Amino acid sequence: MLKESLFGRWMGAVDSCPWGASTGRHVQAFSAAGFALRRRLTPALYTPEEKRRRDASPWTMVQGVLAPVQFLIFAVSLSMVLRFLLTGEGEAAATISVVVKTGALYTIMVTGAIWEHEIFGRYLFAPAFFWEDAVSMVVIALHTVYIAALLSGSLDNRSLMFLALAAYATYVINAAQFVLKLRAARLAENRVWHPAGHGMGHA
Repeated sequence: MLKESLFGRWMGAVDSCPWGASTGRHVQAFSAAGFALRRRLTPALYTPEEKRRRDASPWTMVQGVLAPVQFLIFAVSLSMVLRFLLTGEGEAAATISVVVKTGALYTIMVTGAIWEHEIFGRYLFAPAFFWEDAVSMVVIALHTVYIAALLSGSLDNRSLMFLALAAYATYVINAAQFVLKLRAARLAENRVWHPAGHGMGHA
């Protein structure tokens, strides 16, 4: 009886606190409140007008094609750079691959700036993508330094490849920023509240 009483009081305390959803009661009310709070605290990435422009812009498709193409080039180039650093073989192929990766980066940066201007009215640092653009500047700066060092001969081959790895590391961080931001935007657009189902679904 004592154990039952203690357990009952403990369950009552839990049930009256925010974690009471775990007891199976008040789930719908708490979840609805939490959903509304999240909607207030997480502003939409696009206004309705910006979303309309995004969907209508041909540059949206261009970015959707260039992003995976650039990542594929990056993956191939990374393997070539690591092969050279580990074995000393394939120097020319690794160098060419970094140059190709840099060209792909320039292409997606220019077309991305055009896309950003078309959607948000500015070529860079639109509030919705400010930090992504900021890191992109670091990425393109490192790639540009690599090209400058390659053309000037100011660095030996191994130093050039380590510089390429630094550029690639920032590229991965930047790519992750964009993927997470766009995924969050898509989830926010598709999130639908289903009261009868006591939860959220995706349209």
